[in-house]
Amino acid sequence: MPLIVDLSTLPEDGISLQGDLPAEIFAFPPHDDAKPVSPLHYELEVQRFGSELLLRGDIQASFEFTCVVTLQRFVQTVRMENVAISLELESEAPIDIADALREEIVLEIPADPRCDEGDVPMECKLNSPYLVLDKTTDTDLSSPPPPPADNRWSALDALSDLKDNH
Repeated sequence: MPLIVDLSTLPEDGISLQGDLPAEIFAFPPHDDAKPVSPLHYELEVQRFGSELLLRGDIQASFEFTCVVTLQRFVQTVRMENVAISLELESEAPIDIADALREEIVLEIPADPRCDEGDVPMECKLNSPYLVLDKTTDTDLSSPPPPPADNRWSALDALSDLKDNH
């Protein structure tokens, strides 16, 4: 799964790279909610500037998520257009840029995925039977009863009747 850039043969004006890295590059644990369903696709311009390697272009990968509202599974593509990634060069040895691309995509994975933001948006609404779990079955109650009055300060009211006898 490496994507090697050979610095010794890299032209001064850079190179164009495009292709796919297999979905296995993400190597998420089995219990992780995000499941990669496509390769990591890249279209990049790669150029060296002194001790820095600059990657510019577009990267994307699709994942299957569980919606935090409906618990439905859905697919969403994480796209990063016009991304710019700078890698510090420590030597003249060839460098693997695959991990840098992977990290950029992983950082863009939504923390709270919603099915209405998927590639094929779905209605993201909680199923109404789940809303009645704590409700009573009595139908003549349209709203809950008001909370009891706050009596925390009533003891102080009784003290106001005391007078200082000095």
